[in-house]
Amino acid sequence: MARMANESLIPRDIQKRFDVYEWRNGIVLLHSLHPEELRDIFTVLREFELLATEVIRGGKNKSDIAKRFDDRLYEIGWAKRHYQTIVKVDDDELRFPSHEIDCIKNRVALEVEWNNKDPFFDRDLTNFRHLYNLGVIDVGVIITRASELQSIFAALRKASSYGKSTTHIEKLLPKMKRDGSGGCPVVVFGITKECYVDDR
Repeated sequence: MARMANESLIPRDIQKRFDVYEWRNGIVLLHSLHPEELRDIFTVLREFELLATEVIRGGKNKSDIAKRFDDRLYEIGWAKRHYQTIVKVDDDELRFPSHEIDCIKNRVALEVEWNNKDPFFDRDLTNFRHLYNLGVIDVGVIITRASELQSIFAALRKASSYGKSTTHIEKLLPKMKRDGSGGCPVVVFGITKECYVDDR
């Protein structure tokens, strides 16, 4: 798992506000095969602010933080998609449903993991691998939080809501190093303190 191996392809303002990691030259693939989708991602990242009020408010199913990412991507042409895989052996059909992809556009799949249990990373990587092997996607993207945000959560008295076993960079990288996505290239953006705005 390389951190910004192709640093020149990532704008400096994105590097300043997000920890960026790639697997199997994911940034190069986005840059060369999917420049429009990469521009979309950079646009959404540039617009993003981590608001104190949203951290405090939290959310049971999907937080406002994750929902804001999804909704903005939907506005610029991304969509939610569920894939149904069918394997036919003679007259028998075997159905293998995949997990729903929250955001997809032109063979780029993107998931936002703000504060789920860390097995959600396994689910995302397995799904990326599955869809990549089927020739459906070229690259997977995960937006999550940098582990350094824990100090902000503590200051907001919300540290217990963002535990070590939830989705953050330190939980994701070992799964990537164990080849969790198989041959599927992956790019990871970790939200850092530079995105934080105390709007109380």
